[in-house]
Amino acid sequence: MSRAEEKRAAELREDIERHSELYYSHGKPEISDREFDALMRELIDLEREHPELATPDSPTQRVGGAPVEGFEQVAHDPPMLSLDNTYSLEEVEDWVGRLDRLAAGEPQGVPRAYVTELKLDGVSISLLYEGGVLRQGVTRGNGTVGDDVTANVRTIRNLPLRLEGDPPARLMLRGEIYMPRPVFDALNRLREKAGAPLYVNPRNTTAGTVRLLDSREVARRRLEVAVYQSATEIAPSHSESLEMLAGYGLPVRSEWQCCADVAEVEAYIERWREPRHEMPFDTDGVVIKVDQLDLQERFGRTSKAPRWAVAYKFAAEQARTVVKAISVQVGRTGVLTPVAELEPVFVGGTTVSRATLHNYEDLARKDIREGDTVLVEKGGDIIPKVVSVLTELRPGDSVPYEIPTQCPVCGEPVVRYEGEVAWRCVNAACPAIVRESVSHYVGRNAMDIEGLGDKLIDQLLAKELITDYTSLYSLKKDDLAGLDGWGEKSALSLLAQIEKSKGRTLAHLLHAVGIRFVGERVGRTLAEHFGDLDALVAASNEELEAVPEVGPKVAESVVRFFSDPHNQERFETLREDGVNLTQPRAESTDTDNPVAGKTVVLTGTLTGMTRGAAKKRLEALGARVSGSVSRKTDLVVAGEKAGSKLKKAEDLGVEITDEAGLLELLGG
Repeated sequence: MSRAEEKRAAELREDIERHSELYYSHGKPEISDREFDALMRELIDLEREHPELATPDSPTQRVGGAPVEGFEQVAHDPPMLSLDNTYSLEEVEDWVGRLDRLAAGEPQGVPRAYVTELKLDGVSISLLYEGGVLRQGVTRGNGTVGDDVTANVRTIRNLPLRLEGDPPARLMLRGEIYMPRPVFDALNRLREKAGAPLYVNPRNTTAGTVRLLDSREVARRRLEVAVYQSATEIAPSHSESLEMLAGYGLPVRSEWQCCADVAEVEAYIERWREPRHEMPFDTDGVVIKVDQLDLQERFGRTSKAPRWAVAYKFAAEQARTVVKAISVQVGRTGVLTPVAELEPVFVGGTTVSRATLHNYEDLARKDIREGDTVLVEKGGDIIPKVVSVLTELRPGDSVPYEIPTQCPVCGEPVVRYEGEVAWRCVNAACPAIVRESVSHYVGRNAMDIEGLGDKLIDQLLAKELITDYTSLYSLKKDDLAGLDGWGEKSALSLLAQIEKSKGRTLAHLLHAVGIRFVGERVGRTLAEHFGDLDALVAASNEELEAVPEVGPKVAESVVRFFSDPHNQERFETLREDGVNLTQPRAESTDTDNPVAGKTVVLTGTLTGMTRGAAKKRLEALGARVSGSVSRKTDLVVAGEKAGSKLKKAEDLGVEITDEAGLLELLGG
């Protein structure tokens, strides 16, 4: 490496960060996207050729790297608490009254101030900077332990990888990751064009994105973050802390305000009640905090939330409209879901034309009928729902809605199993069930066949090129190349993806085929326990129930599924097509280790290693690490501040050891 290359890398880093700042923070780009990408590509090539040039704060970290196998778990210190909610101005005043009682004897010369901030509807994140450089990003998790998603956090372009000014040597922050509305809308337009299912809302999409194992995909989703608190004390008040954090170059939202009393707090809430819909992000309320840190410490916290802060939640907005019709959706498992088709109405910042009625029991309870005038609201400002019927406006010829006795798609009789609310079609050949089952089969967390969206699935079914998910493996190039919008290149690309899916594990396949009550986690548990399909199919109810996390309901569902001749035929077809029906098992380097074959639960905080690292080492020795304690648990490792899991283990008489005992089992 020459001095010139070292100098050029430094220049590129500086230029790229400056242009990013102009684009993301000031909205005043000086160069085109193409020119920006050229600078980034030059730096990537330089660092690839000379790895010693790569630094933790290099903008190339934002591009994302190769997929990881999973996330390490990290303990939060201090814990990430949730907030108590209020839903009216009266409840806000009650909260202030409680603070008054807690502050009895507070010096009159020290007035209590408040800071109000818009509550972004995203995903909480803990950020750690050391020496001014971003070192770690951890999800909230359960508030005590979260997932290390540092590689994904580094791809967020409005978050500095290196701070400005003179920050503390170690700075712990709290923030909210969110997907801007324009980005979400653009992402859904692309998915609609590709025939893929649309994402429901920005918050859920953000939550899924943050936990993607491929940080390159995260980078493409263009998430942003807002820092709202310093967990490291850097100033005597929260308002001063926010100003200092902004001075370090951190993305602190500018809408916050310091309020002298509750009247100013209420004025802030009222000021944002309507304009919040015009913001480029979703917000569902206002966070109110006591400004002075010494008073925060004095007020303390409960087991779940600080007493010195509270969230005011905006009421879900309602609008009046008319039910034009009640349609029926048939899902992957055959469940019939009634849906209200509405006269379009603007509510909560968007136009609503459909609202789920959940199930026929709920529909009957509310007595919703076609032609009814109803009140609609967006639950949590996200999902439209029918709140009530204005019966005084009901047409005179109105009749109650009757539950269909036949599937609206295939015409077969519908059934309701004992103990269930849902009515369902049980015809495995029902076109609606087939479509949804194929869509589920090709999903990312199932067989992961990229490029096979709903639009293409509809074309393949309409032209009878496929009849179910097994027939995907019989598709030929000419079948695809003749479809609308498809050519030879795209056909070959999809066929390569279909071929690649044959190598997915049995765990992915069990999730993909849609066995009732068998999701990703249970599918993996069954696959790892039995090792291959034949052993699983041969298992009795009793043998299945002996598997950790498998109860009678799951066991019965698995046995029923594999007893069905249609399912047996499908799996034989998959076998003939070369689809993998086995599950690789972790190889134990010490088969005599006492944890081999045992079910272990980790609880509390470990001081010598993360729980994620302990889990990996236990699994390498042949143990199975579970997240819950039951009679099938063989050992509970209790770290510091172990809670309910330890108590349950004691009640059940499960063997318990501490961290020292764990280290002994792991061989030091």
